[in-house]
Amino acid sequence: MEEVIRYLSAFIMPGLLVLLFSRVTYNRYIGLALTVGLIAASVYKGYTNTFLLIVIDAFSLTAGFWLAEKMKHRVFKQT
Repeated sequence: MEEVIRYLSAFIMPGLLVLLFSRVTYNRYIGLALTVGLIAASVYKGYTNTFLLIVIDAFSLTAGFWLAEKMKHRVFKQT
């Protein structure tokens, strides 16, 4: 059960963190860099211990970065 939670978290959390940091800093590149830093720290501490988890994290980062770009265009279109 712990492994399932770990993989689901790897699939969802990095993308949400990119969105959160992008909204807070108003820059999606900084949001991506902050999230990559957090993932690098988790790899260093040993929480992300398989290659598959790293691949899932990378996919989620990419999806979050893409959604941050879409969100930026939607906000600018409304104003």
